[in-house]
Amino acid sequence: MQRTDERREQSRAETGGIRDDREIDTEARTSARRDDRGSNDEGLIRRLTPSLPSVPRPSFSVRSFLVVLALSVVGIVAGGSVPFVGTLGQLIGLFVAAFAIGLVGSRTRYLEVGLAGAAAAGLAFVLGTLTSVFAPLAVGVIADYGVAIAGVGTGTGLLAALLGHYFGRDLRDGLTREV
Repeated sequence: MQRTDERREQSRAETGGIRDDREIDTEARTSARRDDRGSNDEGLIRRLTPSLPSVPRPSFSVRSFLVVLALSVVGIVAGGSVPFVGTLGQLIGLFVAAFAIGLVGSRTRYLEVGLAGAAAAGLAFVLGTLTSVFAPLAVGVIADYGVAIAGVGTGTGLLAALLGHYFGRDLRDGLTREV
């Protein structure tokens, strides 16, 4: 039987020294195997250790957070300006703003939308309490129940913003998917 190296030399002699692409690929693979099996201890350690899945890091963008915060405040003000609706209108406005962000945006921004919605709604609830009650009485109410009021506002704002963004992303996915 003829060795592989002898066959290669014979085929090179027959073709005038021109190497075949398969020959080059085979040589590259065998040299890579030799490198892996060599005295390189790092390669051995790398092969023996289990591979851990990479944890995706959330990409938080300050610029997009500020834009989303501004749009959330606009949504809350616009929703709160509807007569006889009050706080429910503010949450609907926040939902619509987050929905629009999810519908128009090319990336998911759950972190930015959630934080901006929570901050805007929490602030709106506290300011709404301050302006809806007689000033000296409002200061007492905020002093006694301010943390609870801000907590309710933050929680409902977070929920409204995340739901709005989710439904906006879902509609965008449905509109852009091929049938």
